[in-house]
Amino acid sequence: MTGGPSGTDPAAMGLVEALRGRRTHKAYGDTPVDRATIAELVELARWAPNHHLTEPWRFRVLGPQALQALKDAGPADKARKYDRAPTLIVASVVIDDDPRVAQEDRDAAAAAVYGLLLAAHARGLAGYWRTPETLLQPKGREAVGLPEEENALGLIHLGPPRQDVRTPERRPVDQILEFLP
Repeated sequence: MTGGPSGTDPAAMGLVEALRGRRTHKAYGDTPVDRATIAELVELARWAPNHHLTEPWRFRVLGPQALQALKDAGPADKARKYDRAPTLIVASVVIDDDPRVAQEDRDAAAAAVYGLLLAAHARGLAGYWRTPETLLQPKGREAVGLPEEENALGLIHLGPPRQDVRTPERRPVDQILEFLP
């Protein structure tokens, strides 16, 4: 596996450090993430747990035409947000007819997105996962080639970090963990 733009060796970052250190970034350098690195990130994302082994996740990297179409599909005052990062990836999930499987698949696809973000962080890349309203509308879906049988999970922004991001406070474990008798 190759290193990120700063030469970060992904093997040098431990799992605990990756989990605690990954942050949402909204300021990026100009260098797009290369195709080989994107392919590595998606290869790692596809190892997310998936109960029925349906592998329901899909990823679409936006080129200049698709990006412009997405900007044109939504409100003009929101279009500049798409320019934050040099690489944008639409994450989606294939919709199963069984509502229970569909929910499990959505959860699995979300885990795949998180895996992609962790893998990007381990390579020295910054990331941001958001779901703009435009992706949920017919014109936005059409702009990014999202077929009817898929739901958008969000838009992943990737690129080299331009600044450090503060670490937010977290709730103590005893506030979110309960041992039942």
